[in-house]
Amino acid sequence: MPDPHPTPPPTPKPQDPELFTWEFATDPYPAYAWLRENSPVHRTTLPSGVEAWLVTRYADARHALADHRLSKNPAHHDEPAHAKGKTGIPGERKAELMTHLLNIDPPDHTRLRRLVSKAFTPRRVAEFAPRVQELTDGLIDAFAAKGEADLIHEFAFPLPIYAICDLLGVPREDQDDFRDWAGMMIRHGGGPRGGVARSVKKMRGYLAELIHRKRLDPGDDLISGLIRASDHGEHLTENEAAAMAFILLFAGFETTVNLIGNGMYALLTHPEQRARLQQALAEGDTGLLETGVEELLRFDGPVELATWRFATEALTLGGQDIAVGDPVLVVLAAADRDPERFDRPDTLDLSRRDNQHLGYGHGIHYCLGAPLARLEGQTALATLLRRLPDLQLAADPADLRWRGGLIMRGLRTLPVKFTDAQETAPDQHLSDGTSQL
Repeated sequence: MPDPHPTPPPTPKPQDPELFTWEFATDPYPAYAWLRENSPVHRTTLPSGVEAWLVTRYADARHALADHRLSKNPAHHDEPAHAKGKTGIPGERKAELMTHLLNIDPPDHTRLRRLVSKAFTPRRVAEFAPRVQELTDGLIDAFAAKGEADLIHEFAFPLPIYAICDLLGVPREDQDDFRDWAGMMIRHGGGPRGGVARSVKKMRGYLAELIHRKRLDPGDDLISGLIRASDHGEHLTENEAAAMAFILLFAGFETTVNLIGNGMYALLTHPEQRARLQQALAEGDTGLLETGVEELLRFDGPVELATWRFATEALTLGGQDIAVGDPVLVVLAAADRDPERFDRPDTLDLSRRDNQHLGYGHGIHYCLGAPLARLEGQTALATLLRRLPDLQLAADPADLRWRGGLIMRGLRTLPVKFTDAQETAPDQHLSDGTSQL
């Protein structure tokens, strides 16, 4: 006799989304939305074989970024043999470049950040604005007459490399070497680590020599400033100065490459927002440019996951128990589209005001170079839109490829076409508009 009250079949468990595939790299946001809803603190195995927790909700992410129990020091990683050396920048350990701000905790972090802040000041960045504009116009001049360009390789990539080299005090004749090393890092972002490690080793050797020269003959540049910086009689050691110069270069160029590339792609695929910005710039109003860059950072920012953190004690995060030594990765891209924090999070709105995004982190590890990145992003996007007003994609968006990798998010190429541009004078108001950064 049939059961009059049959037990209903169990509700099927939602299927975890597939992460870290090429399809995921193209558009990770649906998968992140699923994780926020179903598994906001999610344990997964990364492509490297390392097991880690992904934090995807805004409130949890903001908390984790400021939680002192989550250390930046890789020594706290309870790493199995197969994961050794896979949680940082390839080659930095062997090159003795570990003592930078992304790898240390207080009190060492407090001391080093205070010393570096003496050299890397908002005033120095503001005074650098005319040089950023000069570099921007020079790069556009090189392709403006062609009517087409790859905005990644011909513009977004070289601009921050040359800018950070100038700021650090790398002589002009050596800057193409840095461009080659940086290119190796980007090309191998999702592939073999050996090429990156070799570039890191070459960069370390060069920086050691450059620091030695600057000690003997200092100038008005950032490396000389790092050497001179002192706090209660303490100075940076040579290893600390090299590590800081390295991380300013490493973290300071690829984030800006992606800010410009992702930002321009978003504008090209959202014509109404792009038209609003062009109209505002034509009227000499930089207000929409400033809020717009913040929105581009939130909407499809250059840093997909914050750099590694490791639990120094057992803790609970988002309802999950994190064990001592476990790696934790805060997914900035997921947190910045959390509907619990942002109204219409999947909509690009350049005039968005309540925009406390996490694109440059939060807490004591908030990005020291954020003012420079904002300056470069604002200058680059505004100048492109002014000088190439009919700029448009020269490829189907479905055919564009995103670089693989764990931390950064950026396009491999961004082909565009436009009417041959006549050279015009740089916008003078742009430097004024960014001087408050």
